[in-house]
Amino acid sequence: MLSKKEVKHIAGLARIGLKKKEIEKYRKDLSAVLDYFKKLEKLDTKNIEPVGHITETLNVAREDREKDFAESGKERIIKNIPETRNGCLKVKSVL
Repeated sequence: MLSKKEVKHIAGLARIGLKKKEIEKYRKDLSAVLDYFKKLEKLDTKNIEPVGHITETLNVAREDREKDFAESGKERIIKNIPETRNGCLKVKSVL
């Protein structure tokens, strides 16, 4: 079972503030989780193929390629801008 010091250390790493009452609860809960991992370590997994994703789907994203936007696309964007100056987009000052 984890010590109170170990639970406080883990809570500090996770940036979790624990009250004194909660330390004992987390001590039991975290110890139970770690005990379960010890059981899992004993399983024979020699003939089990590793899985990267449970649904076995592949990347379905589109191909990343350059697309010519042309002047007509730029003109459509500029039409939606409230204010321009000398062909440039005018925005509020940042500072």
